[in-house]
Amino acid sequence: MSKTIKFFLSTFIVAIILLTIFISSGATIYTDWLWFEELGFEKTFTIMFLSNFILRLLIGAIFAAVIYLNLHFTKKPINQFINIKSDDRVENLFGEERNQIFEWLNKKRLNLIYLFSSLIFGFLFSSISSNSWKIVLKYLNKTKFNSADPIFNNDISFYVFSLPFYTFLREMGMVLVVISLILVGAIYIIFTGIHSFSEISDKLGSRAKKHMSILVFVFLLFKAWDYRLQMYNILFSSDGVVFGAGYTDVNATLLGYKILFVTVIFVALAVLYSLFKNNYKPLVWGIAAWIGISIIFTGIYPAFIQQYRVEPNEISLEKEYIKNNIEMTQQAYELDNVQTKDFKISQSELTYAELMEYETVVDNIRLWDHRPLQTTYNQIQALRQYYAFEDIDVDRYQLGDKYTQVMLGARELDQNALATQAQTWVNLTLKYTHGLGFAMSPVGKVRENGLPEFLVQDIPPVTNSEHITLKNNSIYYGEKTNKYVIVNTDQTEFHYPMGAENVFTQYEGTGGVEVKGLFREAIYALRFGTLKMILSDDINNQSQIMYDRNIHQRVRKAAPFLKYDSDPYLVHAEGQLYWIYDAYTTTGLYPYSQPFNGSENYIRNSIKVVVDAYNGTLDYYIMDENDPIAATYSKIFDDLFKPADQMPDSLRQHIRYPQDLFKIQSNIYSTYHMDDPVVYYNREDVWAIPQENYQGSTIPVEPYYIMNQLPGEEKAEFTLMTPFTPANRNNMVAWMAARNDGEHYGELFTYRFPKDQLIYGPSQIESRIDQESEISRMLTLWSQRGSRVIRGNLLVIPINNSVLYVEPIFLQAENGGIPELIRVIVAHKNEIIMRENLQEALSALLKSDESPAVAAEEIEQVQQLTQEGQPLQPGQPGADSEAAQGPQTDQAISNLDSANRAELISRANELYQQAQQALQQGDFAAYGETINQLGEVLNQLSGTGE
Repeated sequence: MSKTIKFFLSTFIVAIILLTIFISSGATIYTDWLWFEELGFEKTFTIMFLSNFILRLLIGAIFAAVIYLNLHFTKKPINQFINIKSDDRVENLFGEERNQIFEWLNKKRLNLIYLFSSLIFGFLFSSISSNSWKIVLKYLNKTKFNSADPIFNNDISFYVFSLPFYTFLREMGMVLVVISLILVGAIYIIFTGIHSFSEISDKLGSRAKKHMSILVFVFLLFKAWDYRLQMYNILFSSDGVVFGAGYTDVNATLLGYKILFVTVIFVALAVLYSLFKNNYKPLVWGIAAWIGISIIFTGIYPAFIQQYRVEPNEISLEKEYIKNNIEMTQQAYELDNVQTKDFKISQSELTYAELMEYETVVDNIRLWDHRPLQTTYNQIQALRQYYAFEDIDVDRYQLGDKYTQVMLGARELDQNALATQAQTWVNLTLKYTHGLGFAMSPVGKVRENGLPEFLVQDIPPVTNSEHITLKNNSIYYGEKTNKYVIVNTDQTEFHYPMGAENVFTQYEGTGGVEVKGLFREAIYALRFGTLKMILSDDINNQSQIMYDRNIHQRVRKAAPFLKYDSDPYLVHAEGQLYWIYDAYTTTGLYPYSQPFNGSENYIRNSIKVVVDAYNGTLDYYIMDENDPIAATYSKIFDDLFKPADQMPDSLRQHIRYPQDLFKIQSNIYSTYHMDDPVVYYNREDVWAIPQENYQGSTIPVEPYYIMNQLPGEEKAEFTLMTPFTPANRNNMVAWMAARNDGEHYGELFTYRFPKDQLIYGPSQIESRIDQESEISRMLTLWSQRGSRVIRGNLLVIPINNSVLYVEPIFLQAENGGIPELIRVIVAHKNEIIMRENLQEALSALLKSDESPAVAAEEIEQVQQLTQEGQPLQPGQPGADSEAAQGPQTDQAISNLDSANRAELISRANELYQQAQQALQQGDFAAYGETINQLGEVLNQLSGTGE
């Protein structure tokens, strides 16, 4: 094969590859444009795409032009070098092949090589700025914070918007100069025959020296600018007592940067002086001074000041800077407006009648933990293998005159759960397209069999409340909608099962992009890598393709510059289903503010995103117009954001303070509630997030939503709260909450408990539950009979100058049974009670003077199931019976004195263990004898053997 054919064949293959890449990229860009157009965000897409494209193009062009210009200055010495036909240096460098190289490397080809190389460097380095378009746009549209830093007195916007832009320019400039210097330096050294460092002065020509000196001069100017910008970076120092500039930073490090700035300017001028005067002494002295000053003022002097000036007088010298850190951190996390009050604990006992005055609070005590409840929903409400509840959310609804806290989940279609043979392209794309409806249950209601009491349930969805209207509950956009689908085709869509038959439907909404004509079919076939879209006869001009349907991906694609909450939640409003997604504006450039998650130190929940589960529309509402970052984004993307007053009231009454944000704020506040710098320095009053027991593990208490009536308020409201304990202590010291309702939304407050009274913390209550012999034995016995005991969230409920603790107990068979709520533990002061339901537990706790922790009939459950020799599993006889579900009276056990009762329970437990061992060993005779002995002991406990 000739060289010409090889050349054309290679060119053809490269062209095909480039064309394929171009077409594939073009298809992605075009379909993304159609996706944004469907949502009405064409301008947003255009701004993001063009700003990124133009910035990269601009940087690539600048890099290419500057590199080519520098290479252009090297042409003359190279051409002179090439024209030398007899030269020892050339001979040594190229050997016998020099003539061939010189014959090929003429001026025209050299120019093409330089041009091609410059374009390659420009293209490569343009990718460095792939995310820098955000920096540039925010700088051009910056909004003032109207708050200044305490050291340089600059508005905070300078650090959030301007400083990143200046740093970006400085980095690009330094990279460009360094690359240019390396390239031209290598060329000059090679084509002047330099073999050692000592030959540079003699062999390097005047033109080369001037060229490289100018590049060094420009580099030094950028370095001086770097020192100038680093002066501001002391506000983000992590070396001192607190985050931000400390005494050493302000009085030593800052001084060093100022001196280095002047020194580098002097060195830069010395470079020019040495270039024109041919006198290198100022340059040498300047470089020596630069090195010496760098060592002294970036290492030795700050360390000396810190050790011999600051550390002996740390409190007095750092006090001012600690105060700066406290104030700026509180501002950055919006903790400067936290209302702090005292929560007085009543000396008198809380009575049942007093508690019942808070009817809404009591009715909405959350008994259901979202973790076992999700399993319960999937077991009894999914109803088909291809439906799933991805998450369970907490919200509140006004049901007539009842303000009700509920838990609900979306019944989504899980295409991966379809039978393998059913996972065809037609089924996955045209037939099984959406989920259906949701399930909803009150947080405080439990049926007799330990299952939720549903307000909305079944397929098709049925409402059990006249205040909940069901209209269109199809879910085309959700948390499990991971694949594209095409609707309004000649195929009818599966809607829901109805007995042995299936009900089908056609989509009637506005979601999706129209697939009209062969061109769009081809474009989408290219994007999704399938020809079936072109070959299918079911797709017509009215068909709509839905893609990027997963709401997690959907919101991030439309606005990738925001940070998003980990838990979007489902809302039912006016018969429709919506998702509400909390979005955050963050930065790591808020002076003095203590970072969270390693880097970011400012956060606002300024934006609520509403996703229509049927149509897929996205509405970004700006809830905090005082947030400068959100205001800046709204200037840039004016078609994306809407003011808060445009949110429908039916949705607005369901917005809630996000747990992720509250978790960050409460962790920061555990230290930064201390306003006094001396108290902060000594860590005199550091708080901590308490621990709780969950499935045998100790985990931090998660913030939780409760219905509560705050002190001084006339009615109950939906709040998000978390308790605090002192650091390294387990008693409770305070609790913090965020209000969610109406005009009070977003208000934060903290109630401090009296310091002279012991208020039990969650872990102490957990320990006391474990130490309560009757409760502990019952939980142990349940756990040993093929079942798993799940202790739900321990809720701390401050109410009526008292503190109530509630923990639900769930039972689930180890082989994947349905978790059932079988008991409720309540505690108040020194009393702990476990009963079948909350009403009985509260009644026993607050009405009776001597209420045993566990009633006698609890033991009957163990006796019955032990005699049967069957594991305790929810849903089996004995587990669902009245005996298994709980006590009817505690009279029998009350007749036993506590000493005898404890001894009998201990003996029963011992015999039970012996029976289990005998059963495992196959010794049925010993098993039967032991069971008979156990029965006698249990009869004595129940009072029938006396």
